Formats: sequence, C-alpha cells, structure tokens
Amino acid sequence: MTVGTGAGLDTADMVLNIGPQHPSTHGVLRLKLTLDGEKVIACEPIVGYMHRGAEKLFEVRDYRQIIMLANRHDWLSAFSNELGVVLAVERLMGIEVPERATWLRMALAELNRVLNHLMFLGSYPLEIGAITPMFYAFRERETLQAVMEEVSGGRIHYMFNRVGGLKEEIPAGWTKRARQAVAAVRRRMPDIDNIIRRNDIFMARTVGVGVLSAADAAAYGASGPVARASGLDFDVRRDEPYLFYDQLDVPVVTRTAGDCHARFEVLLEQVFVSLDLIEECLDRVDRTGGPVNVRLPKVVKAPEGHTYAWTENPLGVNGYYLVSRGEKTPWRLKLRTASYANVQALATLIPGCLVPDLIAILGSMFFVVGDIDK
Repeated sequence: MTVGTGAGLDTADMVLNIGPQHPSTHGVLRLKLTLDGEKVIACEPIVGYMHRGAEKLFEVRDYRQIIMLANRHDWLSAFSNELGVVLAVERLMGIEVPERATWLRMALAELNRVLNHLMFLGSYPLEIGAITPMFYAFRERETLQAVMEEVSGGRIHYMFNRVGGLKEEIPAGWTKRARQAVAAVRRRMPDIDNIIRRNDIFMARTVGVGVLSAADAAAYGASGPVARASGLDFDVRRDEPYLFYDQLDVPVVTRTAGDCHARFEVLLEQVFVSLDLIEECLDRVDRTGGPVNVRLPKVVKAPEGHTYAWTENPLGVNGYYLVSRGEKTPWRLKLRTASYANVQALATLIPGCLVPDLIAILGSMFFVVGDIDK
C-alpha cells in the first residue's frame, strides 16, 4: 500500500516479521507487523510453530501417561499443568484425595507459581535493557528449585502428581527446609523490587505503554496477572475454589492502569501472596497425617462421561475438558490455556505503538509459546 505524504513524495508501508525466533517471544512466535516508519499500524500474531499435537497424543496414552505430556506445554508451570489433569480425572472417577496430599499439592503449586513469576520478573526487564534483575531473580529461583528438586527429583518437569494424590511421601524434614527457603526468598525479594519497580528508565518504558482495558481483557478471555492488572478482579482460587483454597484467605492483587508497569507490579506482589500461602499450607501439612495417595487398580479406567476442571495457573486460568468412553485412555482431553487467550490481545495492544515499545508490550503479556501451541 502506498501513502502520499503531501510533500510530493510517496512512502510505502513496510511489513516486518518479529520472530519466529526472537529473544522476547518466549518461544517460537511470529508477529507480522505493518509499519509506517517507526509506528506499528497493524499486528498479526502467527502461532503454531511449536505445535506438538499434545491433545491428540492424549487420546492414545493412559491416564498415568498423559500427566507426562500435560506438564510440558507451559514449561514454567509444570506442576500446575499436571494438577489440572489429575483433578479432572479424579472428578470423573469420584476419587477422594487424602487430606495430606491436598495440602501438599497446594504448597507445591504455590511454589511453582513463585518460580514462574520469578522467571518473568527477571526476563522482562532484561528484554528492555536491564540485566541485573535477572541475576537476583535466578538467585531466588535456585533457592526454591532446591526444595522442589528434593521433593520430586525434577527441576522443571516434576512428574509428582498422580491420579489419587502424589507420587510418594515427602522426605523427612522437608517442610522445615521449605520454610527456610521461603523465608530467605521473602527477605531478599525487596532487592528485586528496589532495583527495578521505580527505576526511572524502566518506568519511562512501561508506564502508560500497552494499555489493555478491562473490557478488552474480558473480551479476549485474558486472565491471571494480565487481566488483573487491567482491573478484572477474578481468581479461581478465591471465586471457584478447588483443593482446599476455600479454607484459606487468598488476597487477589489488582491494578486499574492496565499498562506494562501495572502487569509487572501485579506479578511482583503476587509473589508475596504466594509465599504467605505456602507457609500456611506447610503448617497444615505438619498437622495432617495419613497417606498421600489412594490405591488404584493396575489399569485406571474413567467411567463414561465428561467433566471440566479449571485451575488458577501462574499465567492465568487453565481449563481441562475431559471426555471418557470408559476406556483406559481419554476419548478427548481439551486444554484451555492462559497464554493462548492472553496473546490474542496483542492484535489490539500493539497497533499505534512505536517499534521499541513493541518489545516492552510483548514481554509484559507473560505467555509461554508452548502454552499457546500445545
């Protein structure tokens, strides 16, 4: 398309591809941009480069095997991904999970949430030029990774959930070491806060940039920190509680500005909320005895029927629609992932911004491309 400038010269809009390999795309995502000089006038997110067909593979894996597949689509939220699948299967089979296993699941899910948030709290400033927060964020991640690795044996793909509970009992003294790790992270988190939240350069790049209104967030189905930064006060843990979240007070961090800085602030403050929840869950674990799983037959078959389970994953609402024909494999297991809904809003947020702001907006949407492509 050719546009006249009024000065006797013609300029042509340029089509520019960001990705599919780009440092700030958190995976293999492509953005097709139409530029008028430095200004973006249209943005088309193009997904599918990482598609592994996980939903189709679920149909030929039994209910134990699909846990391994399910924890990989959002590689920063593996425990939470596993949890949603087993909750759906348990609901369909009518399994009552032991109380101790439920409190442990909640403690581990919140640890996983903090690990996820720390990754973005470090990588987002890095994408717009600040390298130091990454070192602080990874210091805290390693502290928490140590206790997650001790309990599960894994650092990213934990494979610790099972239909009916957890893989095994936790090591002796683990809750004490987990509390020490949480206390250390809580004590050092102000380092990240002080170095970046009110940094003049960071604020210049993020305040008032990439504003997502509450109406647009709701229209696109955005959830998690992205939606709450726009004023959508919704959290599945509080509003439609699963596990034992109804027995806890779950504060929901919100902002109304809806810009890049608000999204960063929500993520930062949610870390402190999760650290509090972890300590409460660990206290309940110490006071609760009994097994951490139920005895299952060698071949697990869910009865014929369908169910839907949803969880508040670190990046937003994840839904699991399970349909069974009474076999040992699901007839259908459909994933509704947070990243897929959140990234759609880029088509609204990016047009009108300048190219340098594009990266600031892209990084603040907090998505993992594997969670989009599944």
